[in-house]
Amino acid sequence: MSEFPPHDSGDQSDPGESFDEIIAAETERDPDLAVIEAGSRTLRTQDGPPEPDVPARPEDPETDKALREVEAELATRWGETKLEPSVTRITALMDVLGEPQRAYPSIHITGTNGKTSTARMIEALLGAFELRTGRYTSPHVQSVTERISLDGAPIAAERFIETYQDIKPYVEMVDAQQDYRLSFFEVLTGMAYAAFADAPVDVAVVEVGMGGSWDATNVIDSDVAVVTPIDLDHTDRLGGTPGEIAGEKAGIIKSGATVIMAQQPVDAAQVLLKKSVDVDATVAREGLEFGVVSRQVAVGGQLLTLRGLGGEYPEVFLPLHGAHQAHNAAVALAAVEAFFGVGAQRPEPLNIDTVRKAFAAVASPGRLEVVRRSPTVVLDAAHNPAGARAVAEAVGEAFQFSRLIGVVGASGDKDVRGLLEAFEPVFAEVVVTQNSSHRAMDADELAGVAVEVFGEDRVQVEPRLPDALEAAITLAEEEGEFAGGGVLVTGSVITVGEARLLLGRG
Repeated sequence: MSEFPPHDSGDQSDPGESFDEIIAAETERDPDLAVIEAGSRTLRTQDGPPEPDVPARPEDPETDKALREVEAELATRWGETKLEPSVTRITALMDVLGEPQRAYPSIHITGTNGKTSTARMIEALLGAFELRTGRYTSPHVQSVTERISLDGAPIAAERFIETYQDIKPYVEMVDAQQDYRLSFFEVLTGMAYAAFADAPVDVAVVEVGMGGSWDATNVIDSDVAVVTPIDLDHTDRLGGTPGEIAGEKAGIIKSGATVIMAQQPVDAAQVLLKKSVDVDATVAREGLEFGVVSRQVAVGGQLLTLRGLGGEYPEVFLPLHGAHQAHNAAVALAAVEAFFGVGAQRPEPLNIDTVRKAFAAVASPGRLEVVRRSPTVVLDAAHNPAGARAVAEAVGEAFQFSRLIGVVGASGDKDVRGLLEAFEPVFAEVVVTQNSSHRAMDADELAGVAVEVFGEDRVQVEPRLPDALEAAITLAEEEGEFAGGGVLVTGSVITVGEARLLLGRG
């Protein structure tokens, strides 16, 4: 690991002072918010939020052809929804590759919602402290190359192709020895770990695909394990209660690690704490050891005061919207502090100016991302009820639309009713559609559920996504150019990715 980053010797609050305010705020998650209309705090946002790093297709025809060939080969493998829950195959692949995942320290992230945004924040913080980072996240918004990042940017298409070709003979060797071929996700995980070792990186930031115990990423032994909020999702594979799901996700907690735990349902927290005790891991809990002290809506995002493991970090601008992103920021900060030993080996906080610079540069594509104005079109990849509730609250706070039209295309294996019920209070009307995935719920079937939730007069059906976007924009414009209507496209990462392309991004 690289040397500790420089610490801030400036004016910091006493780490031992009362933390009651944070506990109260974290418990209620409904602080009074003040809109900052002008002033020096918002000047830093005048150029708008950072541009998300979503790669387009390669411009070089030969490279594009080679990438399509790799994508086609990967597509012949089990998709991410077909699983044989074990780490047997990925362990065999790591063995023949020479254990590349042991070549660098790592931060491992699990949870139900917020994993990718938290991973991006952790990556930004580590990069700001001059560490070379590798980030592995899923699913992708538009390009499969997004999943593997080096130095804060998606891996180049050429390097993605080279990495695949490098490990392909070893993949085929493992395929021949196992009862089942390596899956799409397992091969990508092997590629990520190999690319990180080849770079080489100083630290890897790794998001689980599903669960934890048997997830393909879980062949690493991370010193820092992060658990974002757990809620109901993938219940057919992970369990029907937060506690049961936490049992699977706790699998990433390794002996002697530090666990950074976001606020959790009581039964999930109990499971995570028990696992931590069993393996002699140290736990830092949101609302107790760290958290969000205050947050204010600002132009292009929000202004935060965060309490970390080493003290308080005031005046932190985050160019992302919503209380949930503020809590993700607190988790990310605590994870990076733990990585550097803050609160354990060293009492000083991280350098405040570096922390501010890192958070101000964070982008998270497809997470309340504005892709058009007049009317404003916002994309968010919320695909379960918990995520939808967070987005519904955030969109009202950040945009204050006079009339919001929803475009929803969901996967058939999700709690679609719960998702629609979360958005019902904020959508004036909803246009239901479907994306191109084989997992997409049929638009007419989705409409049947939507009518039960919204009523027939508030539901429009457009099976083709381009038609759905056009219809929603037309509805948002009905009040006039300056009336403040908006469109939110949501329900699935795939829906958001396809809408992003249709609207000229990527």
